Amino acid sequence: MMPTRSDRGIIFENAISWIVVFGMVVYGVGKIVQFNGAADFDININEMSNMQLMWAFYGRSKSFVITLGILEVTAGLMIFFRKTRLLGGFFASTILANIILQDIFYDVHRGALLAAMLYQGLIIVIFFIHRNTILQAFQTMITYHKPSELNSKFFFNLFLAFLLFIIFRILEYYVTIVLL
Repeated sequence: MMPTRSDRGIIFENAISWIVVFGMVVYGVGKIVQFNGAADFDININEMSNMQLMWAFYGRSKSFVITLGILEVTAGLMIFFRKTRLLGGFFASTILANIILQDIFYDVHRGALLAAMLYQGLIIVIFFIHRNTILQAFQTMITYHKPSELNSKFFFNLFLAFLLFIIFRILEYYVTIVLL
């Protein structure tokens, strides 16, 4: 029995999705052990290579690294399921963009950079497969619903929004500056 064209598309999408899922889960779970002892350097910061500096930074906080690992695993698992695949792809893309930039600017092992770029590239392929759904979602988000007419209620609501903005800015000031 030969798979139909639609079946072949689903098979292809699942296969490339599973590559990303596997990589995200492996790298995420690996965070538990990857940076053990990474902060234990006997040299000054200005003597460290870029990668040693980054490794020391990540090795300094076990809870930070575990949180990153949990986020990577979560993104991977979201990609595994078709219902959450696109949302997981966007979530994983934010994580992978950060990883790719760090790998480039801190001279991390080239294999890690290429793996992150491969996963991001496969996510882009998934996005291309679902381009109509994504375009429709973006179109919905950016569609402006113009008020039928500018009346006193519109301006009153605008005034209340501005007043609330001022109150929130004052609260922000007190929370971030004064309370310190």
